Amino acid sequence: MNLGIKVLIVDDHDLVRTGIKLMLSDVSGIRVVGEASSGEHAIEQSKLLQPDVVLMDVRMPGMGGLEATKKLLRVCPNVRILIVTVCDSDLFPTRLMGAGAYGYITKDASMDEMIKAIRAVYQRQRYISQDIANQLAIKALTDNGEPVFDMLSERELQVSFKIISGGRVQEIADELCLSPKTVNSYRYRIFEKLNVKNDVELTHLAIKHGLIEKFSEADG
Repeated sequence: MNLGIKVLIVDDHDLVRTGIKLMLSDVSGIRVVGEASSGEHAIEQSKLLQPDVVLMDVRMPGMGGLEATKKLLRVCPNVRILIVTVCDSDLFPTRLMGAGAYGYITKDASMDEMIKAIRAVYQRQRYISQDIANQLAIKALTDNGEPVFDMLSERELQVSFKIISGGRVQEIADELCLSPKTVNSYRYRIFEKLNVKNDVELTHLAIKHGLIEKFSEADG
């Protein structure tokens, strides 16, 4: 008996998970089967609950949404991942869709759009919010090169946004389960690749490319 599309909600904020769960509670054909507060937890819960669709946040302590998407699809290849985040920078949709996510919407999406996106990815259809799709289309027409931050590795990108958000080396190490020495090594490589000399220049570069205000609000 088909009890509807089984959905797992992944977000490190209790309030966000509760809000989405309540929003979907009365929707015909969609059933929330569980919640997870981190990428690591999402993988565990997916193995246990076998959801059809995972609503995945991007920025979370420890394993972020990009890494979690890649690892989750290795152990649960039939799961469809829909990114739900505050991050609408063109850098993230490109990387996450490339990692195997089927859809990408922002947290200010309407209830109707979220339901539409869930049903679309469940049916193996790609779904990107219109505003994000417009950004990607505009970039394809106006930018001859790759985004500057796109030259960073997955972990370097994660560390760079921790730095941009004001995180100290020890705090970043604790959040990402790394040693301070490893964080400093990533920091050096980030500066070298982006041709910046310090945290201030890194922050200015992020502002220039429209990333900083997205990451200075709430974790997305």
